[in-house]
Amino acid sequence: MKFSEFKKNIDSGIKTSLDTEITSEKAKNLEVILNILNSINRSLILDDVLELVLKNAIRLTNSERGFIVLKSHNGKLEFKLGLDSNGKELPESLFQISNSVVEDVFYNGQSRFIEGAQSDVTLESSKSILRLDLQTILCSPLITDGNKIGVIYVDSKHLHKIKEKETTSTFEILAGAAAAAIRNAQLYQNQITANSALQEANSQLIQAERKALKAGIDSEIGQSLQGLVHLALLENESLLRMLEKLKKENEDSGIGKESLMYDRLKLKSKVAIDSIRSIQKYAQVLMETAIMNLNKDSGDLNRTIQSVIKYISPMKKYQFATFKTQLNNIPVCNYDSEQIQHLLVHLFTNSVNAKKDVTINIQSLSDDRFVHIIVEDNGPGIPEDVKKDLFVSYTPKKNSYGLFLCKSIVDRHNGEIKLYDSETGTKIKISLPII
Repeated sequence: MKFSEFKKNIDSGIKTSLDTEITSEKAKNLEVILNILNSINRSLILDDVLELVLKNAIRLTNSERGFIVLKSHNGKLEFKLGLDSNGKELPESLFQISNSVVEDVFYNGQSRFIEGAQSDVTLESSKSILRLDLQTILCSPLITDGNKIGVIYVDSKHLHKIKEKETTSTFEILAGAAAAAIRNAQLYQNQITANSALQEANSQLIQAERKALKAGIDSEIGQSLQGLVHLALLENESLLRMLEKLKKENEDSGIGKESLMYDRLKLKSKVAIDSIRSIQKYAQVLMETAIMNLNKDSGDLNRTIQSVIKYISPMKKYQFATFKTQLNNIPVCNYDSEQIQHLLVHLFTNSVNAKKDVTINIQSLSDDRFVHIIVEDNGPGIPEDVKKDLFVSYTPKKNSYGLFLCKSIVDRHNGEIKLYDSETGTKIKISLPII
């Protein structure tokens, strides 16, 4: 009886067959199965589910020990858990069962129930069975939705008289229920792992963006202050010269009563100049601290591009964007992965800000000196009056699209960043030197 058939009978309330076709022992086993189903379906933690399944399988079959093996990503069977009848965990080194039995059950998808294994002539080649003095073996595949995900195995050195039909039915029902519970737990674990990786990557990107943004703000404020300070200095020095000229003219004409006023104005101008020079020093400090230290290491730019796309794609801001890549074989280069990630995020963000459902094409290639990344989108493009000052310092009157920050990152890598003409959208090429 398969698990699906058993569940259908229970759900439809068919109990007459239980009274006429099965023994009281089987009815008891089925009741145990129901209790097991309730217990193993209460958890989505894989280790907990495996332990519950195996403990119940050992108890149900009155076995001495049991093992669960699951299919790995490469399709091979992998040891997951071993327990004895007291619930004590068994190490993988004790998993010395007949590989031929386990593999046969897994690949053929059919259960095997063996009693009197020592005298079974069909098992003459199974040396591990003889060596371990095994008498009773029950082994069933774990199958869910038609997919084989592993095998559950129990054995004993004592000879148990197996009621084959009843044991087969109950053990297969348990295996079917166990397979579904294990698969759900695996999916849950994979989701937790993926979410953790996504959160970690998002955290790293946010930190990198904040770090670069702070550096960019410091640099832009510093440069803007430098411009304003320079203009203020010129005006104050001009005023000081005018005061000195007027004072001299008054002294030459014999008018000295205004001399004290000129001295006071001159003193105030000097104080203003000193203050402005102090601001100038502060602006210079901002510009110097804005230069982030590079943590260069040899790496694969293709992998960096893929990681950025992988981790920003699920974000709400990028949900309508389409990323297309053409990543060619490129040599390893020396770069700061954190800053290059920030650069790419900034370019992608510009594209999405301009057009929500934008298509962004990313291409990588190389020549003898540089590794190149080309980012091209199908957005509205950059206005002509902005293009000429696109990579210069921030100015309040114009939108720099943050590309001054991108250029500063590339410059610190001794690379190049250029804007190219494109029939539609924006096309930017970043070049980093090969090691």
